[in-house]
Amino acid sequence: MVDLVTPSAGLDASHRKTSVGSDVRSLRALAIGAGLISAILFVVVGIAYQLQSYGDGSIFSYAIAVEDAWAFHSHNIPGRVVTFLFSIAPAEAYVHLTRDAAGGIVVYGCLFFAAQLVGLLATYAIDRSTDRIIFAYACGSTACLCPLVFGFPTETWAAHAAFWPTLALCHYAPRGLAGTAAIVCALLALIFTHEGAVVFAAVIVATLLLRGTWNAALVRSGRAFLAVMALWFAVKATVHPDTYFAVVLARAAWHVFDLTIFTSPMTLLLLGALAGYGIVFCTLWRLGRADAAAYSALIVAAALAVYWLRFDHALHAENRYYMRTLLLMATPVLGVLAAAFATRADGDLVLQVPQLPRLMSALTSAASVRLVTGALVLVTLVHTVETVKFTTAWTQYKASVRALATGTASDSAIGDSHFVSSSRISTDLNRLSWFSTTQFLSVLVAPNFAPTRLVVDPRTQNYFWLTCHLARANEAAERVIPVESRRLVRVHACEHR
Repeated sequence: MVDLVTPSAGLDASHRKTSVGSDVRSLRALAIGAGLISAILFVVVGIAYQLQSYGDGSIFSYAIAVEDAWAFHSHNIPGRVVTFLFSIAPAEAYVHLTRDAAGGIVVYGCLFFAAQLVGLLATYAIDRSTDRIIFAYACGSTACLCPLVFGFPTETWAAHAAFWPTLALCHYAPRGLAGTAAIVCALLALIFTHEGAVVFAAVIVATLLLRGTWNAALVRSGRAFLAVMALWFAVKATVHPDTYFAVVLARAAWHVFDLTIFTSPMTLLLLGALAGYGIVFCTLWRLGRADAAAYSALIVAAALAVYWLRFDHALHAENRYYMRTLLLMATPVLGVLAAAFATRADGDLVLQVPQLPRLMSALTSAASVRLVTGALVLVTLVHTVETVKFTTAWTQYKASVRALATGTASDSAIGDSHFVSSSRISTDLNRLSWFSTTQFLSVLVAPNFAPTRLVVDPRTQNYFWLTCHLARANEAAERVIPVESRRLVRVHACEHR
């Protein structure tokens, strides 16, 4: 087995300790910088490219514009009500007060994409660990994991943002009623972002075992967790989705932890880059190169450049939704590591977990710290390039949808003389399509929300968002969106539901 702890050249213990300390500080600074910059760019890039309208974002944005978000969709998923209250409800209120539908969609995008930044700032304010270890891990997680789903409005995005301040609060909330109330509110907000966040909350409480069984923090958070879960089960038992949507939710639930995501092009690209980097690093480190991380990262970056320029035909678009699997799996792992190192730094690491001390020592060795530093740089590079590819293609796809929506071509065979098939868009660009929401996107991208044609994806066969009754009621209501646009949406809805 390759020894990653001591380079062959060797260093005296004092010098090695100083060097490792410097490397840890550099890694911490890199992780924090990458996380904060990523969190800011999520908002800037998301709004600049109107990514709040990508995928399911089209129906969410349209529902906000016609002031019917709760009736259209959100009432079917009360377990995600926090995401609704945080981003959708304020945006719809803005439309209602100002009659500015386009502005309301921007408000929605700003709030949704800002979730990670809000989460990081809250974590920084709450974290009382030495050197704010939990905050540093939160930043690293934001930089490495969130770009995988960035652009698709999955509620796991909000769950990730809520996870880190909740973890910090459960470990460091002040004693007393105020601290307990804060923990209850944080856990409540977390588990009502997405069903998968229940696992997040359980893991957070479990990390308190590191401080010893029946310690005060564990008892307090454990009781809060049980109370919050009782409410969660009560909501699940009393508030049910529509019959049609219940089937869709059940089908989707089976795919939340679909391991086939590990065979997606994006996953294979990341794993391949990191595996190649690890092999080169181990080789150079064994040869005594203290700068092994820098050279290894440069070599792999050059290989990636060749791949992107000569061989790459993949586009990380539709799989942004399915990458929620990795987000749900990896976030708790990083949370456990953050809690373990924070607890050890506090001098409160009591629970004797087999191999945990050895693992923590290995992760803080000179080789491991430098290995992770280079890996973080490479992951950031991959995310940057893939996001540029995605936003460029998304811009072109929207232009194609807009051209069809404002043109004269029609395909009455798919339902109406005012419908046009999205199959007219080139196959390369149609990789950006989300079959169940194309019709709503065609309204959003048309000038003044007034398309002459409703762009319909003919592949839409097993899921339709609106019932005929809802669409009729919205068409008859007084709304900002032109009534003719809402009529087209109603015609499409009434053909299928």
